[in-house]
Order: sequence, then C-alpha cells, then structure tokens
Amino acid sequence: MSEIIVIGGGLAGAEAAWQAAERGARVRLYEMRPVQQTPAHRTDKLAEIVCSNSLKSDEPGTAPYLLKEELRRARSLIMEAAEATRVPAGAALAVDRHAFADYVTRRIAAHPRIELVREEVRRIPAQGVTIIAAGPLCSDALAEEIARLTGSDHLYFYDAIAPIVAADSIDMRVAFRAARYGKGGDDYLNCPLNEEEYERFYQALITAKSVPLQRFEEARWFEACLPIEELARRGRDTLRFGPMKPVGLIDPRTGREPYAVVQLRAENVLADAYNIVGFQNHLRYGEQARVIRLIPGLERAEFLQFGQIHRNTYICAPRLLQPTLQLRARPRLFFAGQITGVEGYVESVAMGWLAGVNAARVLAGLEPVVAPSRTAIGALARYVSSADPKNYQPINITFALLEPLSSEEKRGLKTKRERHQRQVELALQAWEEWLRMLEKEETVASTV
Repeated sequence: MSEIIVIGGGLAGAEAAWQAAERGARVRLYEMRPVQQTPAHRTDKLAEIVCSNSLKSDEPGTAPYLLKEELRRARSLIMEAAEATRVPAGAALAVDRHAFADYVTRRIAAHPRIELVREEVRRIPAQGVTIIAAGPLCSDALAEEIARLTGSDHLYFYDAIAPIVAADSIDMRVAFRAARYGKGGDDYLNCPLNEEEYERFYQALITAKSVPLQRFEEARWFEACLPIEELARRGRDTLRFGPMKPVGLIDPRTGREPYAVVQLRAENVLADAYNIVGFQNHLRYGEQARVIRLIPGLERAEFLQFGQIHRNTYICAPRLLQPTLQLRARPRLFFAGQITGVEGYVESVAMGWLAGVNAARVLAGLEPVVAPSRTAIGALARYVSSADPKNYQPINITFALLEPLSSEEKRGLKTKRERHQRQVELALQAWEEWLRMLEKEETVASTV
C-alpha cells in the first residue's frame, strides 16, 4: 500500500496524520465518531478534549514546558491549535476546547494528502504502514483486535497509579533502606509507623474526600488495583496485612519490626524519584497530600505525580515496542498516544508526532529514527520501550525521566531550579540539532 493508515482521530492520531502528510505521505485517517460514539465524547470533532481543558504548565524551566517547546519547534499541529485557541490560565496552557477541536478538524480536513474516513476500524490491516492511535476509550471491537495482535496478557484495561515523590523530600533520618527479609539488599526505602501514628493515618485516609468519578467511568474496581482508601474500609488492619505489612523489616532505630510500614521503590535508575508502593488511590490531590504527609518520613513530601485510578486501555509497551514506536513483531505497525502508556494530553501528542514521522520515513524507504535521549520526547519513547514490564504504569513527563546532567554540566549550579533549567537548555539544543539533521535528510530523500 502506498498510503499510511491512522486509526483514531484524537490528539495523537491527528498529530500523527499531520506529520506524515507534511512529509509527503498520503494518509487515510479513520475516526469512528459519529458513526460509533464513546461514553465520553460529545461531538464528532477530531482531537476533542473530554476532561480538563488544561495542557498543564507552560512555565519555562519545567519538564511540561520542555515537552511543549520541543513540539512547537517541530511544527506540531496540536500545539499550533493550542496557541490559536488558548485562554488565560496563569502559567498553564489552557484552551477553549470547542475552538481547539474545531481548529484541528478544519486543518486536517483541508490537508490535500489526508483523507478523513468516518468509520469504525474493527480489523487492523495485515499489510502496509499503520498507526494505531486509539485512545483509552477505544471501541470494544478494536480493543479485542489489539489484544489478539499483541496477546491479551499485554493489554490492560485499568491503570493503577501510585504517587511518586522526589527523593530529596524524604526524611532519611526516619526512612531506612531494606528489603523484606533482606531479599534484594536495600532496594526499598521504608517509613515505619507505630500504633498511634498508624491510627492517625488510618482515620485520615478513610475520611478523606475522593475525586468524583467521570461520567463515563464505572464505580467498579479490580481487586488487583483497589484504591488504598477502599482497601482500608474493609477493616482497620487490612492495610497492615497488605501494602503496609511490616513483616520481615527491622527498624534500625528500635531493632524491632514496626507496627506498620510504607515502602517506597525507586522510580528510575537515578533514584531521584520514589514510587509509594501499593498506594494507588482516588483521593483529591489536596487530600492525598495531606494524608500521605502524616506518614513519618514523608511530612515534607514533594509530589512529582499524584496517585490515581481510572479506566484506560493501554498495551504493555516495553514488551512490544521499539523506541521508534514500531511493534517489534511487525515493524510497519506503529502505536501512538495514550495507548502506549504515556499519561497526559501533550505526552500523547508527542508519541503521535514521533509515530507520524517514523511511519512516513518507513513508507519512503528511510530508516526510522530514535529521538535524542536528552530530550523530553526521547525520554518518553525510552520509557515506553524499556521500562520494567512487570511494573509498567502510565506516566507524565518529569525531570526524573530526563537524562541527568554530568558532573561537569552541574558545576556551579547550586539549586534544583538551576539544574532543571540547564537540563531544558541542553535538551532543546540537542532537539534543534536533531531536527535540522532530519530536515536535511528528508529533503535529500525527496529529491532522489
């Protein structure tokens, strides 16, 4: 086939289709709405935003800003639409969601190399170059087809995300390093609680306010990812026999097992971010911070990501995808957007951008490319293709994902803010150089 098939007209699908078409490929973009609606969408527009209208922080020097800036410099359609329809939102980038979706729809429909097809895709083409950019609410038929293609054990329907805190915000005078029964050395940080501290934490947890379910979510939890507050309501000691069990752990300050313990696991190789093990929850962010800061050692916890649970459909990408977003078993098939396991609007757009670029290159006979490791897009692609598949969870862009500064690069930088700013500068420098290389290569290829 001499065209690229893109399945899904959300943020990632629209971006992927645009990038491929801008590189000379003919694209057929399938969007099932309005023929088949989802429980969440209300219009037939492409790139319809169904939850918050915020694309998060656009404050220079932050990781979300870096991701947006990379996309802006790469001529992202979605970022163009966001700039054209933005509304006042302080340091965040927020949009008029209706104007935003209308803008993207009009631009896609007017592109001479994109054919927009309003039809549900129930079978993934066996031949040709295809991008699957179905979102977290893809149709049951397509979800079954993806499960057939990837193996049902690699398809998840709910994600359970535990909070992530910055390592330097954990009080190491309280937390101690140990693995249960000494298995694994000092792989975990452990925050011990006595009976009084546990009781205070428990009462705060069961009375904390939860986030109201979206109208398209069902109040039905899987046992494997029960919110910690729901687990706690089953009985006062349920947590002490579950995620907060102290057995096999000795507090070096007392020489005894604590009454209860909260374990934290390093989120990355740098160990500058820690996941609070088993603490997936559905609490309001403010309540979540208040309750978790009752845990000894976490009184000043800085949250890099709050816990959450919601319906989702995503593949176990580390088992399946290359960093080019190609399916390892079928290199002419790409996955893009939230289905890869990234979380957030802009993160989904970024994966759509990369899939669109690489699909166009494959169609043109060029080698697909891996985004620079130093950049935000490179970091996300690295995460979805090489994270631990046994503990794979969707994630937003954070500095914890980015390539760290070398000792030389950190010299003279006294604060975390200064170090983050330097990471952003170096990432954008690498991104600009890479974009120029891509443009030169693609220009030469188009003239041959």
